[in-house]
Amino acid sequence: MKNYDIIKRPLLTEKSYGDIANKKYTFVVANEANKVEIKKAIEEIFGVSVERVNTSNVRGKLKRQGTTSGKTSAYKKAFVQLKADSKAIEFFESLS
Repeated sequence: MKNYDIIKRPLLTEKSYGDIANKKYTFVVANEANKVEIKKAIEEIFGVSVERVNTSNVRGKLKRQGTTSGKTSAYKKAFVQLKADSKAIEFFESLS
């Protein structure tokens, strides 16, 4: 897999906004990607040094609208902690 196939998009929530100051970022990643691949992709795309990566699989939820029911998509998210001496990711600097 290529780096841009592994990292799909940043995940911006209230909790993730608070972690930006501590150089901890959240991304939606490919379901089949492992921690080593995610670390390598983040380092090559953004030019930073990663200390650790934690991942979590999020199951899809059942949703209803009237009599129609469906399910939201399942996805995998990665919590990326940068090293203290690493530069911050530029995309997130304007958000904090």
